[in-house]
Amino acid sequence: MTLPLAGRTALITGGARGIGRATALKLARSGANVAINYYNSHDEAEALAAEVRALGREATTMQGSVGDPDSVDEMFAAFDAAFPRLDIVVSNAASGVLKPAMEMKLKHWRWCMEINAFALALVAQHAAPRMKDGGRIVALSSLGAYRAIPNYGFVGASKAALEALVRSLAQELGPRGIRVNTVNAGVVDTDALGYFPNRDALLAEYAARTPAGPTLAPEDVANAIYLLCLPEADKINGTTLFVDGGFAVSG
Repeated sequence: MTLPLAGRTALITGGARGIGRATALKLARSGANVAINYYNSHDEAEALAAEVRALGREATTMQGSVGDPDSVDEMFAAFDAAFPRLDIVVSNAASGVLKPAMEMKLKHWRWCMEINAFALALVAQHAAPRMKDGGRIVALSSLGAYRAIPNYGFVGASKAALEALVRSLAQELGPRGIRVNTVNAGVVDTDALGYFPNRDALLAEYAARTPAGPTLAPEDVANAIYLLCLPEADKINGTTLFVDGGFAVSG
């Protein structure tokens, strides 16, 4: 049986851990070759690439900061040296400052916006010319784009900006056969959640209010990303797919 993504190549930013890692393995198991971008997680990225190769796919790793234009230039040069085509981009890399909005400075605003929103535009500008037969761009957002979460104000604002940008990119790139969508994930217990001072409270609230079950794993989010990459999703463009077990609609 032919795998649904056989012959495709995917680039995943922030791909070494958490949702990025789960996505790399999901796409590889579905037939795709994988380029794994990372910033600090060199060892994790190399270990993941070895797992992908063990599945019979090609894999490469690329260090780079997605909010830095020069770094993204270098990242795509490394991609071109490894792969002749690009079909899927998962814009997963994220960062931010977790403090009350009343304590934030301009440098915090710039950091959140550059890594979480501007990076999508920068990566899309590089990716689109390489998607000669069309493609998929999936951006990762979070519930903070819609809900007020303590200490998450600037990150939430940057995620809301990300989702607005997705809609514009979907309109601009749609005629070229490139579909651009957002996956908005609920409270996923990854390493990143450990930086939240209210981590335990967030997990407890999620468990109490989620109709589909008390936990959300990186693999659950990766499954949704995979669905948007399938040929059957060709007419899904410019939308936000919530993967939160129903948390957002539960009051």
